[in-house]
Amino acid sequence: MPLEFGVFDHIEPVPGLPLNEIYSHRLQQLERLDSAGFYGYHLAEHHTPAVHSLAPSQNVFLAAAAQRTKQIRLTPCIYVLPLHHPLRLIEEICMLDNLSEGRMEVGVGRGGVLEAHFWGQDSDVETNFARYTETLEIVQQGLSHEELNYDGEFYKFDHLPMRLEPVQKPYPPFWYMRNVETAAMEGMNTIIVGSLDSFEANVKRYHEVWEEHQGVGALTIQGTEPKISLVTHLVIAETDEEAVAIAGPAWEHYKWNLGTPRRLEAEKRGLTQFLVPNEQMRPKSAPDREARRDLYWSLEQRSEERLQRRQAPGGLGGAPTQGAGFGVVAGSPASIREYMDEYMETGANYFVGGFQWGDLTHEQAMQSVELFVEEIMPHYAAAPDSTAVI
Repeated sequence: MPLEFGVFDHIEPVPGLPLNEIYSHRLQQLERLDSAGFYGYHLAEHHTPAVHSLAPSQNVFLAAAAQRTKQIRLTPCIYVLPLHHPLRLIEEICMLDNLSEGRMEVGVGRGGVLEAHFWGQDSDVETNFARYTETLEIVQQGLSHEELNYDGEFYKFDHLPMRLEPVQKPYPPFWYMRNVETAAMEGMNTIIVGSLDSFEANVKRYHEVWEEHQGVGALTIQGTEPKISLVTHLVIAETDEEAVAIAGPAWEHYKWNLGTPRRLEAEKRGLTQFLVPNEQMRPKSAPDREARRDLYWSLEQRSEERLQRRQAPGGLGGAPTQGAGFGVVAGSPASIREYMDEYMETGANYFVGGFQWGDLTHEQAMQSVELFVEEIMPHYAAAPDSTAVI
C-alpha cells in the first residue's frame, strides 16, 4: 500500500534568529512541502512557560500558510480543547476552511493539567477531561448545524445561529494524537508518538477498535480511509556519519526545550503535584495509550533480530532513536529507506516526519526535506509525480 506523507511541527526557537525570521523560514518550508505533494502539515499548540512552541495560536500561523500554499492540508495537532472557547473555535475553523478552500483539518486533545493551571483553569484531571469532552461535542455540533443548542456543565447555548460554515461537510476531518483507541472509537485519524518497535501493535489495535466501533471497512465521516501514523523526527544527509553528527546535539536541545522549562517553573512554584509520570495524571475513563505488544505482535514480529532493527532504524546504532516520547532517525537516503521499509511493514498508511526541531537550522532542515523528496518519497508515495515542483 502506498504512503501519504505529512509533517509534524512545533516551530521551536532557533538560536540567534528573531521570531519574524523563524516564521518566514517556516513558510518557505511549507511552500516546498506543498509543491512536493505532502498531504498535511500538523502544528502543535503549547503555551508559556513552555519554550518549544512559537505558534501558540495555530490559527494565526495557519491563516498565513493558507495563503502561501495550494494543496497541503492544514491541521492543528492538537487544539488543546479545554483552553478554547468552543464558539470562537467553531468560527475560526470555518474561517480557515474557507480561506484555504477546504484544506482545514482538526486535531483535538485535552492537553495537560499543568498547562491548565498556568492558564488559570481547574487543574483537576477529571474536570479537564470533562471540559475537553464538552468542548468537542459543541464544536462538532456547531460546525455541522445551522444553529447551536447545548446544555452542559461549562457552556449553554440556546438556538444560537451559526453564521459561518465550513467548506467541508459535515465538518473537516478530525484527528486525535497519542491514543489509537480513543481515535478509533471517535472515528478520527490518528498520529502516535514513540518508536517503531511498538508502532505495529498500535496499528493493529487501531484497526481492531475501528472495526468494532465504526464497522468493518467503514470510512471516516468525510468518506476517506482512516489514517494512522508515527511521528518520526528526521535528519537526512549524504552520509550516515554526517546525519548522526547533526542529529545528536539537536536531539539533546529538543528534549531540553520539550521538558525542562515547564519542569523548572513547576519546581520554582512548588507545584510538585504535576511532577509525576503521565500515567498518574490520566482520567480514569481514558483508554491506555499503548497497545499491549504481547496481544498484538505475532511470534515472528517478536524476534530479536526484528526488534533490534526497529530500535536502531537503518542499522544506525549510533543514532539517537528514542527520547522524550518521540523517535528520531538520522542517516543517508539509503539508510532512511531501510527505515521506511520497516515502517511499511507495520501496515500504516501515513508517514509523518519532523524536519526542523531542537536547534536545527533552516538550511539543515531544508537539506533533509530535499533529500526526502528526491530520494525517499518516490519509492513509497501514492502518486508518481508527487515530487514535481509547481
